[in-house]
Amino acid sequence: MLTIAGLGVWDENDISLRCLDAIRETNIVYVELYTNLWNGDVNKLEKLAGRKITTLPRKEVEEGFGKILDEARNESVCLLVPGDPLAATTHMDLVIQARKMNVATRIIHSSSIFTAAAESGLQLYKFGKTATIPLSEKTGGVLPQSVYDTIKGNLELGLHTLLLLDIDVENDKNLGVMDALRVLQRLDKAKILADKKLVVVSKLGSAEQVIKYGFAEELLKAGFGLPAVLIVPGKLHFAEQEFVEFFSFK
Repeated sequence: MLTIAGLGVWDENDISLRCLDAIRETNIVYVELYTNLWNGDVNKLEKLAGRKITTLPRKEVEEGFGKILDEARNESVCLLVPGDPLAATTHMDLVIQARKMNVATRIIHSSSIFTAAAESGLQLYKFGKTATIPLSEKTGGVLPQSVYDTIKGNLELGLHTLLLLDIDVENDKNLGVMDALRVLQRLDKAKILADKKLVVVSKLGSAEQVIKYGFAEELLKAGFGLPAVLIVPGKLHFAEQEFVEFFSFK
């Protein structure tokens, strides 16, 4: 049996009772921490669950499916992941391979930025396609035109765009809000965003969370920690407008 369980949006205090039970009942427990920035402490999680938890590097998850699945053939294996399972394609691939090998699978869901972003006041059913603004090292300095095309397409439909900021946990290189905003400014040659307010959601789920709604120039002057996302609002319902205005610069 292979169980993939979500750790939630911030730290070890976000895990569900179902997830905690899975950790305690499973023979082998792994955690991967590269698909998202997680601010928890594995040692604290081990104490909470009373179990040894082995941290897997990226290579062992993405290229080492065989080891995990071989173990899951004969023993119960739990893989803990930041946020909600299956939000990352890596975990979907793992489930596909498990089912091809007739390994039973179980998913334990948790909080995710894909739902928690509603704290901005923007209604979830009005979000369109999501995009990730990549680190410049991954694009060779080339601007990610596909990101701009996604924003433009969503705006034409009146939909909001959730923009994830690229991370490279293993090399400690993570795209910050300021750099992401500058990428958007450089991409916006047609100036469709010039007079548009954006939303920044930072450290969601923590005591230090910040949500701000404003023009890019205002946001560039503010400080935001990680993890964070940007949101380009589409057509706002009056209730969304009223809610999001609470996060405007005063």
